[in-house]
Amino acid sequence: MNKKLLKALQKRLKGRLTELRSQLEAGDMAEDAIEGVTAEIEEISAELTETEQALADLEEDPGNDDPENRSADDPDEEEEDEEEDKEKTDPEKRSGISQSAQTAVNAIGKALSTRNAKSTKKREAEIRSAFANFVVGNISESEARSLGIEAGNGSVTVPQVISKEVISYAQEANLLRKYGTYVPTDADIKYPVLVKKAAANVNKKERTAEITETDIEFDSIDLDPAEFDALATITKKLLKRTGVNIEQIVIDELKKAYVRKEINYMFNGDDAGNENAGALAKKAVGYYESVPVLLETDEWSQRLYAQLVKMKGQPVTEVLKKSMWMVNRAALTVLEGMTDTTGRPLLYEAPNGAGYKLLGHPLDFTDAVDGEDPTKPVFYFGDFSAFYIQEIKGGMELQKLIEKFSGTNKIGFQIYNLIDGQLIYSPFEPAVYRYEVGATKPGS
Repeated sequence: MNKKLLKALQKRLKGRLTELRSQLEAGDMAEDAIEGVTAEIEEISAELTETEQALADLEEDPGNDDPENRSADDPDEEEEDEEEDKEKTDPEKRSGISQSAQTAVNAIGKALSTRNAKSTKKREAEIRSAFANFVVGNISESEARSLGIEAGNGSVTVPQVISKEVISYAQEANLLRKYGTYVPTDADIKYPVLVKKAAANVNKKERTAEITETDIEFDSIDLDPAEFDALATITKKLLKRTGVNIEQIVIDELKKAYVRKEINYMFNGDDAGNENAGALAKKAVGYYESVPVLLETDEWSQRLYAQLVKMKGQPVTEVLKKSMWMVNRAALTVLEGMTDTTGRPLLYEAPNGAGYKLLGHPLDFTDAVDGEDPTKPVFYFGDFSAFYIQEIKGGMELQKLIEKFSGTNKIGFQIYNLIDGQLIYSPFEPAVYRYEVGATKPGS
């Protein structure tokens, strides 16, 4: 909507509020009608706030070249401001109206005083700054709350504008977020994932007996968000330096600390006291070499190639059609030097710029799939959409740890979030296989 239309809507909404205020102050409204008028005032106030916010965003946007949106003195606006000043409630008028009518009049006055709304960018910048300054102890809890930050008992809810940035960073760094199935919820509830496989009946002859029941196997796994935390610290020396962008430093550290913890939880799930049985490394089906592959020997390339072909053949057809590779950097380095039996490079970049392909399937790489020895190549192959992630919207909190690290002249903060991530598949149709070069099957 352009500025002219927004101004017209703003004027109409304010005009209606002014009209209602006049009726209330004059006592022209029955007491039983005031409740309905109060609801109308709330609705108009919300719409007026949105309208003025949109106007502020138009003024803030430097790329908006529409002549009707260019900021200029608006004679109608000046006239409107003058009318509002004239129509402010006279104290003498207030004395003759009921308490409910006075409450409605006050609500109208508050709605009409929303001029000069801040643009979204300015409000977000203020929230980021207030959040960071509260975390490092530059402002008090009461000051933080006055700036729109939810704080209490030493902890603070991470504002939506920042949590979105943290999660966006997590989606870039965590490949399981990129390729998995995301299930956001508003409450800490279990989300069941059902997997099954049934056998159908076939009968070529004319049926003479009852249809027998088919065997259906169910495997139900609940996504149950758990609280986990990540710890980050910043030196006071860094924060004392002039010209340092405090909010950016705090948010960057918040992102890195959180994502490191999340990645380990989803890929390995081996944090003491916070193990994840559905983590990728634990739930993926192990694939082991039928012929030992020794990377330092002359024929390692063809032997590894043969193992990768066999590994690709493990998933059932339904899974294979949706499968991709996920490897560590050691595997990527090995693949870049490999050729197939005809001498062509085994790994190649897709012609549409969509990244690497290996044996006809997309490939992506990350350090998160490293084994105990990061120099050993690790290959995952399968359908990663079977990795389900449930996250509680608005569940991210942060606790300041100023005193705990005061002896080392640092500011600490601990991030909490409610999340679960598990690889879930039918026992009849494993979704992902894992192969580490040189690994031997347990018990062999």
